[in-house]
Amino acid sequence: MPQLNPAPWFAILVFSWLVFLTILPPKVLAHTFPNEPTPQNTKTPKTEPWTWPWH
Repeated sequence: MPQLNPAPWFAILVFSWLVFLTILPPKVLAHTFPNEPTPQNTKTPKTEPWTWPWH
């Protein structure tokens, strides 16, 4: 049964994984977002206590 011969399919599998692991990660890691978030002010605003109307 020729479909059970692992020789050509294993080589194709290994070669395709080598391509995926050597070419794609640098392309994916080089991606940058067009709108980088800007750091906001780290000071916490002074909050006023809320006066409850029923007290």
